[in-house]
Amino acid sequence: MATNPSEPDHATASVVEVTTPHGPARVHLDSPAGSRATVMLGHGAGGGVTAGDLTLAASAARAAGLGVALVEQPYRVAGRRSPAPARQLDAAWVAVAAWLRAQVGDPTPLVTGGRSSGARVACRTAAEVGAVGVLCLAFPLQPPGRADRPSRLPELDGVTVPTLVVQGSRDPFGMPSSGPDRRVVVVDGDHSLAKDHPRIRTAVEEWLTELLSPERNRATR
Repeated sequence: MATNPSEPDHATASVVEVTTPHGPARVHLDSPAGSRATVMLGHGAGGGVTAGDLTLAASAARAAGLGVALVEQPYRVAGRRSPAPARQLDAAWVAVAAWLRAQVGDPTPLVTGGRSSGARVACRTAAEVGAVGVLCLAFPLQPPGRADRPSRLPELDGVTVPTLVVQGSRDPFGMPSSGPDRRVVVVDGDHSLAKDHPRIRTAVEEWLTELLSPERNRATR
């Protein structure tokens, strides 16, 4: 793997290419010394890590004193917009998570998540990467106009750690239900989550604070 510094989005960020089974992924890493946890976030199917809701979530994590890793999947690094198959996305994500643990120290808690397709990847791999929580921005529950396609709710239901879903009130992909250890916060807007930014940021900040509180950690030991 090769490390390539570039112009950071944050004062201490660096950009690193990480080898995966399906080509290099690109990680925008901001991991200040002493971070009590790291939040690893992935992009949507046709978008990138500069999406507004991802930027808000990353900013909320930094404000809480957490490290942030924004991950570009290999197909995006290669310049393709069409997403890779789920098995390839998951394998690349797991490889990046293993690399990230080696950088920040294995005992450091890892929160995973992303927007849309990235949220699905985080749900499917949560157990394998040892995530302590999953953050889903605009989870794509059901393809619009495709009632013949199966719901993606089983991917959410398969997560066994605390989960936050931030969903637009008019998201054409539908509205996931809350469940055991799953909080659904509805904000004004559609699948882009381009509105109600203060509410999105507050929801993420409050959930991260609760998830990583010393009281909760003691109670779950």
